[in-house]
Amino acid sequence: MTGLPERGAVRDEQLLIQENAGIITENGLIRETGTHEELLEKARQENVEINLLEREYVVLPGFIDSHTHICFGGSRARDYAMRNAGKSYLEIARAGGGIWDTVTKTREASEEELAKLTARRANELLQRGITTAEVKSGYGLSVNQELKMLRAIRTAAENTACTLVPTCLAAHMVPRDYDGTPEEYLREIIDHLFPVIKSEGLARRVDAFIEESAFTSENIQPYFKRAAEMGFDITVHADQFHTGGSEVAVEFRAVSADHLEASGEQEISMLAGSDTIATALPGASVGLGMAFTPARQILDEGGVVAIASDWNPGSAPMGDLLTQASLLGTFGKLSNAEVLAGITERAAKALRLEKAGRLEAGYMADMVLFETSDFNDILYRQGQLKPAMVIKKGKKVYSIHDV
Repeated sequence: MTGLPERGAVRDEQLLIQENAGIITENGLIRETGTHEELLEKARQENVEINLLEREYVVLPGFIDSHTHICFGGSRARDYAMRNAGKSYLEIARAGGGIWDTVTKTREASEEELAKLTARRANELLQRGITTAEVKSGYGLSVNQELKMLRAIRTAAENTACTLVPTCLAAHMVPRDYDGTPEEYLREIIDHLFPVIKSEGLARRVDAFIEESAFTSENIQPYFKRAAEMGFDITVHADQFHTGGSEVAVEFRAVSADHLEASGEQEISMLAGSDTIATALPGASVGLGMAFTPARQILDEGGVVAIASDWNPGSAPMGDLLTQASLLGTFGKLSNAEVLAGITERAAKALRLEKAGRLEAGYMADMVLFETSDFNDILYRQGQLKPAMVIKKGKKVYSIHDV
């Protein structure tokens, strides 16, 4: 995934494919890539550990899932069945479902339980080839409960080989049990949560859901302004059902604007002309039965598109990034190069990871291996060709042949 355009469309012919390749890693980083014969001879001369692969593999950078909600308690399987049976969001909520159901279950779980659940889901991602995953809070919706979630994410990161990037999503919705206005709730988060996050180093990213059921483009302004002043990176749940969020994302120079299913021509042009990464979440489109992010149009206008799973218990329960990215490629008419870039190099940009997403000297030695001789098979099989091996920081952490 080296040498690709920084922005816009990517043709399959622009992919650099190294046949009969070798990789030397050192201290968790890629030291050198090249032909197998040259690097094998060099390794023998240096008397280093050599791992020879007996089968044919395609090796890619480890996948990066730049938007997940894998820290949660409970399940929303009943919501899914009710939604497919024709119930509306409000009807599901009145029946005790919806996001507040997850908030309740997450609040009931202990910090230790949440850490174990998060680490277990991160290990599932690892087996799917994802070596780095962003993880949001946002099901606590109070200062103490959000801190519990972020601390659980920190503990989970110590118990999985998958790199976890925490994000504070305290502005997910106005909690039902909050006795005050949305503006007062956000002020409480600013005054009492942000300083603790900073002092404990719990997250460097802040997110908010801008939508009619959550926060408006107006009342979120002080929240993002203070977050920027404190040095947080900003990302936005934007344009999922209604527009407005992407404009805020561009205004605050957010690292990414995620969802964008409702984005129209104006929003597409605005995003494409900015430095904000447009993150498509096809799992939410599949889970809700709605339109996909207009990724093709954003790319054609010169924007940058990342692709993430949005794994969450409500709208995107699948959590299978490769399958979802494959479907987006099919319905959105994206090249294989654009899809693969969206879950590697361009996803790294959505998390501001400088040395991830490529097989290049100096980058993290994170790799996913597929047992095939043609990289096109990976997306052609639409997620059914599973990773045969996963390498994290130069060490094998998963292999189907060890199971």
